[in-house]
Amino acid sequence: MEAYVSKILRSLLFVPADSEKKLAKAGDRGADALLIDMEDSVLPDRKSTGRELCAEFLKTTGTASQIWVRVNPLDSKYVLEDLEAIIPLEPAGIMLPKPDGPVDIETLSRHIERLERKHDLPEGNIKILPVATETARAVMSLNLYARTYLPRLIGLTWGAEDLATDLGALTNKDNTGNFAFTYQMVRSQTLLAAKAAGVQAIDTLYDDFRDQDGLRARATAAFTEGFTGMLAIHPAQVEIINQSFTPTQTQIHHAKAVIQAFADNSGAGAVSVNGKMTDIPHLKQAQNTLALYESYKD
Repeated sequence: MEAYVSKILRSLLFVPADSEKKLAKAGDRGADALLIDMEDSVLPDRKSTGRELCAEFLKTTGTASQIWVRVNPLDSKYVLEDLEAIIPLEPAGIMLPKPDGPVDIETLSRHIERLERKHDLPEGNIKILPVATETARAVMSLNLYARTYLPRLIGLTWGAEDLATDLGALTNKDNTGNFAFTYQMVRSQTLLAAKAAGVQAIDTLYDDFRDQDGLRARATAAFTEGFTGMLAIHPAQVEIINQSFTPTQTQIHHAKAVIQAFADNSGAGAVSVNGKMTDIPHLKQAQNTLALYESYKD
């Protein structure tokens, strides 16, 4: 399968690498990206099977979704075999779990580059998306992404489960069922780190896949805050996530009105739109909204 530079990814659907049944159906789910999971979804005695099925999927699938692979952590005994099996088949990218920071992205990049050269592949096409907050060390390294040259990095996402384990926490939720303060803070730090690094900000998964209203509220809030996409744990979540991370017609019409108002008042630093004063930051927001909408039509 030929790799290609990633567009904005609204929905990234996890698919267990060792499930032939789920792999067979994955391409029809409408996700912007499929995340073939060779890490948490696959037990140790199934790693080889998952690797083989993932490779076969990459060879034979005809899906319009980008295909990404979550390999095992860099400090595991599985990761080099994962990469040897997957990189020659040119996935769109590799999701790296449990990195301590940009230094691990650099290490993974070197592994990928070595295999690209070994197999005469174009260098640099295969991108990297780290789960950037699964240890306390990783959280404290978030600010380094903007200071490190990482040409394969296309985004940052975050996770709360492994972080809670690393912190020795009993849970990552408060008594209302929402993320506790520590994890809300880490989520915000991930968003800021991604924006500072100029890459996509991808929100973590919503684990109750039966709660569609809750998912829609979470995804809509994430889009409003500046996240560009969201992880999905179940196919039923994909459509809601795609809708939530696509500008609405109301947002598009407002953006066009803002842009037109400034065009009609050349040189003005502020204009009136629907009775409200609108200045240059609002113009930039409007331009970003239209650019995002147009990118989904390509």
